Amino acid sequence: MQLPLPKHIDTTKVLEAIDPAKDVDGFHPINAGRLAAGQQALVACTPLGCLILAKTVAPSLKGMEAVVVGRSNIVGKPVAQLLLREDCTVTIAHSRTRDLPGVVRRADLVIAAVGRPQMIEGSWLKPGAIVIDVGINRIPAANGKTRLVGDVDFASAKEVAGAITPVPGGVGPMTVACLLRNTVEAACARRGIAVPEM
Repeated sequence: MQLPLPKHIDTTKVLEAIDPAKDVDGFHPINAGRLAAGQQALVACTPLGCLILAKTVAPSLKGMEAVVVGRSNIVGKPVAQLLLREDCTVTIAHSRTRDLPGVVRRADLVIAAVGRPQMIEGSWLKPGAIVIDVGINRIPAANGKTRLVGDVDFASAKEVAGAITPVPGGVGPMTVACLLRNTVEAACARRGIAVPEM
């Protein structure tokens, strides 16, 4: 199911109608609850992709200070749960956090999922930080059309960050890959067979 749904459709009812064992998006309340409880669950694809991307730069995230800018049920909260599992110290911040630049500046790992174009500036980052930009925002382009940008000001951030994902082309392909991974895991679980190495 593609979220967000139109305003006239009750998202909660639709989510709860999905069989949690087939919930390859990882949005069902049972899967979200299992993730929060540290149990086996189908995990939301974008947060899982963010974790995989971060671990390509730092295979062990243990002890890192991570700041998640965004508190949505789709990205912010589940990625925070995944980072806690990796023994990170996690702060969930948002657009109304007091001294947001100061909070972000403490982070070894920044997950930007606030939904505001180019909000996080390079001057907010700790030198060498890993930056995963989940944002997909359309802004006017010089040719009268629009272009995609993230929640991070890429031009200034790339001068400070140790690693940074581009928009487009960073988290999006990982989300698709994780959706396929969840599909394989769900199919194997339903048939009682071992999940292949992925």
